[in-house]
Amino acid sequence: MALSDGGPALFRLVRFWSRRWAGLAAGEQRRVQHVHTLEAVHSAESTGAEPSVGEIAHRLGLDHSGASRLVRDATAAGYLARVESEVDRRRTVPRLTESGRELLTGALDWQRQAFAELTADWAEPDRRRFAEYLRRLAEQVDRPSRSG
Repeated sequence: MALSDGGPALFRLVRFWSRRWAGLAAGEQRRVQHVHTLEAVHSAESTGAEPSVGEIAHRLGLDHSGASRLVRDATAAGYLARVESEVDRRRTVPRLTESGRELLTGALDWQRQAFAELTADWAEPDRRRFAEYLRRLAEQVDRPSRSG
């Protein structure tokens, strides 16, 4: 495969997974949105960034109002709680609740299983290398925003 074919292959995978999510029932779609929101909060926390709505918007590729709606919905569902910001005591930021951590753990376990199944017939060094490249790419696009 030529290097120039990497982009189309990446987007073919994105389309593959997005079609599966689009076919979910409304309640299941809401759960996927909750997982995306929880992943963004967790990702921000794991890199040392405060999980502000602006930071979540950056990580999800949304505008501020879209991210705010997702945070509000995940909070109403009990997956997030609003706590006082450590940076600015006048603000609140979302943090995972116990049920949010459980949902996120289950989602991450499913993602790991999907990766293992999709690459089951690959040589172990190839699986590790591909996993490392995916992790590296995800970290690159997940870098904290400057607007916070």
